[in-house]
Amino acid sequence: MNDFAGKCGVIVGVANKYSIAWAIAQAVAARGAKLALTYQGRFEDHVKKLAGELPQPPLVLPCDVTSDDDIKAVFERLGAEFGALDFVVHGAAFAPPAELEGAFLDTSREGFRTALDISAYSLIALARGAAPLMESRGGSIVALTFLGSDRVFPHYNVMGVAKAALESSVRYLAADLGPKQVRVNAVSAGPIKTVAARGISGFSKILQLYPERAPLRRNVDTGEVAESAAFLLSDAARGITGEVLMVDAGYHAMGM
Repeated sequence: MNDFAGKCGVIVGVANKYSIAWAIAQAVAARGAKLALTYQGRFEDHVKKLAGELPQPPLVLPCDVTSDDDIKAVFERLGAEFGALDFVVHGAAFAPPAELEGAFLDTSREGFRTALDISAYSLIALARGAAPLMESRGGSIVALTFLGSDRVFPHYNVMGVAKAALESSVRYLAADLGPKQVRVNAVSAGPIKTVAARGISGFSKILQLYPERAPLRRNVDTGEVAESAAFLLSDAARGITGEVLMVDAGYHAMGM
């Protein structure tokens, strides 16, 4: 049930070898998935280099998730190459660095727009592009989120609002796409030292806090998050949609 032989998918948001999206790519490729990886401009060299490490050479396609034309071009190419699509991983997220340093109260209008567009609206745009390719056999869409959607973390600021919008979008998309047998879920990962996370002021303190309070007394790693995402993408999770799966060593369950 967790076998991806014969399945085709696209993973959006790989930036470098530390990306959670890259760990997911490795997990599903090892199970036989045929993949496409997209990259945003400046990450082209990183993604193309990583692509060479997968068992089957993936398609590597440019995609700026703020561009409807780019998204349309990606799914047209996927339709031509794969014929149909079984899964999509949404790992795109960004907020201007200045918005993650000061007080949330000082969030700029442009910073808010950028964070919500790239981190949340892009899921809707990708789902809309993928849906016609999934209709013939169903499919699974998984987004990546964080507990900052529901609770205040210092300096996470507008990204917390963006992740809240992302999680709400997961539920609305699950309702829209469910009749087509397309499932939409999210994985909420504990703090992981990705390049993006290191851009959050005080992130090291969050990494230190989790092992002190989480039931498992440790942080999680990208491999654990990837295995959970692979489960949601697979037929083993065929009855699950509209869910946010917490993979954070149990931290979310604690009051103190």
